[in-house]
Amino acid sequence: MKLSAPLLLAVLAFPVAPALCAPLPTNADYDVGFSPGQGSLELILKEVRSARASILVAAYSFTSKPIASALLDASRRGVKVAVVADEKSNSRSYSAVSYLANSGIPVRLNGHYAIFHHKFMVIDGATLETGSFNYTAAAAKSNAENVLLLRNVKPLAAHYTQEWRRLWDEATPLGKSY
Repeated sequence: MKLSAPLLLAVLAFPVAPALCAPLPTNADYDVGFSPGQGSLELILKEVRSARASILVAAYSFTSKPIASALLDASRRGVKVAVVADEKSNSRSYSAVSYLANSGIPVRLNGHYAIFHHKFMVIDGATLETGSFNYTAAAAKSNAENVLLLRNVKPLAAHYTQEWRRLWDEATPLGKSY
């Protein structure tokens, strides 16, 4: 669809909340991945494996064994990992969030929305992974998905951390099932 000049100017002039349009730090960088087969999963795994202090995960559907294993490995090397996920998508059967909860990772399920559709990670308080990529095998192998990784974006990561904490606080803890 082509926008007319007046409509385009109106769209560009639309006021945006100042807190959401702050400039990124000059040392910020990014990476992108697409799927199937164009680096989405590998990009997420590489960043999880490089975490040093913390990983906050917000997930809609979470069945990816490689991502769950990488998060557990990060936890075992001292990285604080916590996951908040959609209640409906992750409580019907055994899922990656069940695996993580049973392995001692703090997990909460959020059922306050028709769909808890978030898909993001805040890593070490300064890196943000987001995009359409659900943490599933289908996202890596079958679906047309995207991953955007933004590094050294502490102000932006802080917004996502604040949202993650809000979602975490309203969610229900998932205990160990064995």
